[in-house]
Amino acid sequence: MSGVQLVWFKRDLRVRDHAPLVQAAARGPVLALYIVEPGLWRQPDAAAQHWGFIRESLLELDAALRATGRPHAALHVAVGDAVAVLAALHRRMGLAAIHAHEETGNGWTSARDSAVRRWARAHGVALHEVAAFGVVRGLRDRDRWLAARERLMRAPQAPWPPPRLAFAPWPWAVRSAIAPLAWWLGEDGEPRAGPWPDAAALGLDPWEPPQRQRGGRTRAEATLHGFLQRRAVRYRGGISSPLSAPGACSRLSPYLAYGVLSLREVVQATEARLQALADCRGPGHAEAARLRAGLRAFASRLYWHCHFIQKLESEPELEWRNLHRGYDGLREAEWDEARWAALREGRTGWPMVDACVAMLRAHGWLNFRMRAMLVSVAAYPLWLHWREVGLWLARLFLDYEPGIHWPQVQMQSGTTGINATRVYNPVKQALDHDPHGTFVRAWCPVLRRVPDAWLFEPWRMPAGVQQACGVRVGADWPQPPVELEAALRTAKARLHAWRQRPEMRAEAQAVAQRHGSRRGMPGALARDPATGLERRFSATGTLRRAAARAAPPAVPEQLGFDW
Repeated sequence: MSGVQLVWFKRDLRVRDHAPLVQAAARGPVLALYIVEPGLWRQPDAAAQHWGFIRESLLELDAALRATGRPHAALHVAVGDAVAVLAALHRRMGLAAIHAHEETGNGWTSARDSAVRRWARAHGVALHEVAAFGVVRGLRDRDRWLAARERLMRAPQAPWPPPRLAFAPWPWAVRSAIAPLAWWLGEDGEPRAGPWPDAAALGLDPWEPPQRQRGGRTRAEATLHGFLQRRAVRYRGGISSPLSAPGACSRLSPYLAYGVLSLREVVQATEARLQALADCRGPGHAEAARLRAGLRAFASRLYWHCHFIQKLESEPELEWRNLHRGYDGLREAEWDEARWAALREGRTGWPMVDACVAMLRAHGWLNFRMRAMLVSVAAYPLWLHWREVGLWLARLFLDYEPGIHWPQVQMQSGTTGINATRVYNPVKQALDHDPHGTFVRAWCPVLRRVPDAWLFEPWRMPAGVQQACGVRVGADWPQPPVELEAALRTAKARLHAWRQRPEMRAEAQAVAQRHGSRRGMPGALARDPATGLERRFSATGTLRRAAARAAPPAVPEQLGFDW
């Protein structure tokens, strides 16, 4: 038997379909480790709710390992710098290898992983990293991405429990009344037993959304099962409105973001469910047809999940700088602290915006269209740069996935150079997706007595109406920081004028070459060689006729990402 095989869990908090765990078990005794890294939790995109969800998932992961009944089976939790923790373990017991999934995280985790690789090389410890999601590290040609993603999604899942699974004992004494137990690395490089850190110990604001989703494999599987069996029937047509989206969306995003479920599990389970529904006849035929339509739409979003993460993997700098560098200087010098505070505190005076902020603070979740609206409102009428807005939303989103988050924030802010301008008017969004005012009244109770005619534009209410319904604009309800229609017109004119500058086009083409969607992606634009007409690819990857145009666009469009 070879030496100790350390399995380093990061954003892959599961035992099922966990290739590094299977590979490690085949080579020697396994030591399962999760490292709580104080440096990571000091980053401006970290929030207490993220740690709360991870903690819940770690407890179930530990239980799954212990349920194997093998001696020494457990998940060990250490608190400290990753390199220092690994070095302490190596000194104590000698590590033959470290096994982990690749992580496309923020800039801090990328630097951390580079430091671990350097340490492993210097100390003769093998480091085996396995692809997570359909993301290709070191990808040089975007044209090759889709085939690589398909191979990974269609490969068999890693078995659980793996054959020859055995565990190495923790090298320090484990007698302790503390539960759950963590090992805190001291200044002398030796760990000492203590409780798991709470938010305060990690320097986090302890506040969490009171109604956020809970972590753990049990809830993840139940959420997946409920969506595939029943809820997907409402997916098409139900995911845009904040009223219907909480039940119509899959709600799998936090479980995928922290690897409680593997993407391959979800892809293959969705395909299996579609296959089972394929021959459905009889009284339930209509319901089955709607369910199939919802699942096919969901399957297409799973492609775009990996497509967006690949952007950050290939160009990590887009977390903090414009993807299209020609947009440098567009908004940076015009930051308005009062407008920023109004958005952040949910008092813009635009009811749909403030209702969405209230829901987000309560649930840690909001459907995609409303997320896009928040970024659009920040970027256009409020004219705020996307970086601070993105960090704020990263802390509010329980399902914060850096590789999806930052490309989307830039796309909705108009700084990618390869997407159509997306300007969401919050009044129109309210009329389209909350026509009776149910959502706004639920999350902005001060407006409950406002008549429908004024509900989405309360600043226009005559004084008599304000008195009758007990809402004084400027006192009981905030006055918007800008005049909406004028601010939208000005913002669009400024952006379009900026885009017309001669130097912008060449950089847009370069961005499209690095990051644009490719032929075969569901929803991607392509030229049909037989007819010369532009078509889109369906959720199954087959060409279907789209609105014919004389010529393809100069820069390919991309779909948004919507759960």
